[in-house]
Amino acid sequence: MTTRVADLAFARPGDKGNDADLSLFAPDRATYDLLVEQVTADRVRAHLGHLVAGEVRRWEVPHVLALKFLCTDALAGGGPSSLRADNLGKTLAGALLTLELEGVDAPPRARPPVDPYRHADWRLERPSP
Repeated sequence: MTTRVADLAFARPGDKGNDADLSLFAPDRATYDLLVEQVTADRVRAHLGHLVAGEVRRWEVPHVLALKFLCTDALAGGGPSSLRADNLGKTLAGALLTLELEGVDAPPRARPPVDPYRHADWRLERPSP
């Protein structure tokens, strides 16, 4: 059986010049431990293939149950100097979520935490003259 990372975790992208910064967040410690074991820098590099011309480095951030990946030379120049449609690497996080893990039984799809401000009234009122 195979399970996509998207069924287990959430991802956030970022960019720094010509480098892409991808963070993968687990919803719980057991999932984090599984991701640490299976989502290695080498696997991410192989999965992203030709999109990353440089190396992929990984950092473990256990206090927030996250893995951080730095993909160097991944944006064909980055920002305004890149001719890629995704010159900021935003879709690389989505690509990372398609990585398939072998021998993992996926739980029901993970959901983001409930927004504690979902009922807040954010209307701005002008002060009385």
